[in-house]
Amino acid sequence: MPEELSRRLGTTDAVVVGLSAMIGAGVFAAFAPAAAAAGAWLPVALVLAGVVAYCNATSSARLAALYPESGGTYVYGRRRLGPLWGYLAGWGFTVGKTASCAAMALTFGSYLAPELARPLAVGAVAALTAVSLYGVQRSAGVARVIVVFVLAVLAAVVVTGLLGDDTVTFGWVAYVPLPASHVDVWGVLQAAGLLFFAFAGYARIATLGEEVRDPARTIPRAVGIALGITFVVYALVAVAAMRALGPLLARSPAPLADVVREAGAPWLVPVVGAGAAVAALGALMALLLGVSRTVLAMARERDLPGALAVVDPVRQVPRRAELAVAGAVIVLLLVADLRGAIGFSSFGVLVYYGIANACALTLDRAEGAPPRPVAGLGLGLCVLLAATLPAASVLAGLAVFAVGLAVWLVRHHAGR
Repeated sequence: MPEELSRRLGTTDAVVVGLSAMIGAGVFAAFAPAAAAAGAWLPVALVLAGVVAYCNATSSARLAALYPESGGTYVYGRRRLGPLWGYLAGWGFTVGKTASCAAMALTFGSYLAPELARPLAVGAVAALTAVSLYGVQRSAGVARVIVVFVLAVLAAVVVTGLLGDDTVTFGWVAYVPLPASHVDVWGVLQAAGLLFFAFAGYARIATLGEEVRDPARTIPRAVGIALGITFVVYALVAVAAMRALGPLLARSPAPLADVVREAGAPWLVPVVGAGAAVAALGALMALLLGVSRTVLAMARERDLPGALAVVDPVRQVPRRAELAVAGAVIVLLLVADLRGAIGFSSFGVLVYYGIANACALTLDRAEGAPPRPVAGLGLGLCVLLAATLPAASVLAGLAVFAVGLAVWLVRHHAGR
C-alpha cells in the first residue's frame, strides 16, 4: 500500500491555497484580452465564466470528498471512467501546468527586475520548493501572507477606479450594452473561456485532498468559499476597469496599472506592479503544490516512474515529486521560449474539468452526486468554451493530448 500524506490542512488553509491560485497574476492581465473579445458584453462573459466555474467546482468538490486522495481529476477519471481518461486528465494537467509554473515564475521575475527575469524566476522556484519541502502547512502560511497583500492591492485598484474623478470621459457610457442583435456570441464565449482560466485555481484544493482534515466536509466548503470570494473580487475589478478605461481596456498591456493611472493615482502604479509580482508568486506556489501531487498520484499507478511516489516519512510531503517538478520547471526556464509554451493551458484545463464533470455524472445519490443538470451543464460548457478558444490554443492543446495518447499506447503495448 502506498505511503499516505498527513492530513494537516483545515478549511481556512484550504481556502487560502485556492485563493492564492485563483487570485494570481491572471487578474492583472486577463481582462484586457477578454474585453477585446467581448467588448461591451464583458460582464456577461464574466458571469458565464463564473457559471462554468461553479458547475466544475461543485462536481470537483463532490468527487474530492468521495476520493480524498492526491491527484484530483486524474484519480476521479481512473475510478469512474477508466485508466485512459484518468491518464489523459493527469497528462494534460501535469504537462500544461508545468509550463504554467515556468510562465508564472517568469512573470514574477519580469515584474521585479526585467533584466534579471530568468535568474529571479529560477530562484523563486527553488525557494518555494524549499518551503514546501518543510511541510504543506508552511506553504499555506506563506500563501496566507500573499493572499492578504494581493487582496489589499486589488481593493486599492477597485476603490480608485470607482471613486477617481480623472476617469476617461467615455468610460462607463461606452460600455452600455448594444441591442441584442449586435451581440458577438462567439466573442462572449471566447472571453468566458479566457476568464475561466483565471478561476481554475480551485483545483489546487482538490489535488491536496489527501492533506485536508475531514475532507468530506472541508473540501466542498473550501471550494465554495474560495470561488465565491474570487467571483466578487473579479466582478468589482471588472466594473472598476470598465469605468476607468472604457474601450481602452481592450488595448491595455497592464490594465490595472492603467486603471489607477487614469483615475488620478499614478503613485499607485508601482504598488500594482508589486501586487502582480506577489500574485504571480502565490500562483506559482499553488501550481507547484498541485502539479507535484498529481505526479505523486500518477507515479503510484505507474503512469509515471514509481520512484516519484515516495513520501518523506518526517515532513509527510512527496519530496521526490516536488523536486522532479521543480527541476522540470527550471529546465523550461533555462531552455524554452515561454511566450507560446502555455497557449494550450486554457484548453487543457477545460478538458480536465470536462472529464471531472463526466465523472460526476456517474455518481449516485448515496455517493453524494451533484444535481445532474449542474454536472451536465458543466460538461457541455467546458466543451463549448474549449472549442471557441483561439485556434492556436486549440491546436496546441490537441497536439499535447495527442502526444500523451501516443505515450499511453506505447507503454501499454510494451507492457503486454
